[in-house]
Amino acid sequence: MLFDDTFQTIAAPAEGFFKDKGSKFLSYLFPISVETDAKEHLAALKELHPKAVHHCYAYRLGTDKMSYRMSDDGEPSGTAGRPILNTLYSRDINNVIVVVVRYFGGTLLGVPGLINAYKAATEDALASAEIVTRHFINRYKIAFQYPQMNEVMRIVKEMELNVLEQQFEMECSMTVEVRVSATEVFVTRSQKIDGLKLTLQ
Repeated sequence: MLFDDTFQTIAAPAEGFFKDKGSKFLSYLFPISVETDAKEHLAALKELHPKAVHHCYAYRLGTDKMSYRMSDDGEPSGTAGRPILNTLYSRDINNVIVVVVRYFGGTLLGVPGLINAYKAATEDALASAEIVTRHFINRYKIAFQYPQMNEVMRIVKEMELNVLEQQFEMECSMTVEVRVSATEVFVTRSQKIDGLKLTLQ
């Protein structure tokens, strides 16, 4: 089987809400592409909700099913981060972080109640999100001489590569996005051009 480089994610941030016995669970769903994105969203929500008792979260990143992080942030082990993550797995959503901010209502919910609350808050945010299909990509910088321009442009055009930036002088360079499944073909074709330098960004 060829490597499948498509994944489902969300088009834009979304929010959800769940309430049980006075406790409020505010869920925030964000698209992310690197781990630092996740940390920034978490830090921003902690500033936004300084009085909340818990900021529990889970996120998934990249092609590897094992590439995830989760936190119960003081809730009983397995009652917050895991149900959030499991919801992302069951909906097959990737490159996202869900943060559920809890305001305690004075009544303990117990383990089943907490698991249900974090799952329901996550599902509510997902229900309001627009799900889109994206491709995992590698980013390459191509450095070449001006006379090679036509050959490089042919590869870019034929492979329908997304060009992020380009500079055409005597020393030319372009930064392009290549779908993971097309990387081998791209590298092989590029290496046939004399003097071309490829750098994975």
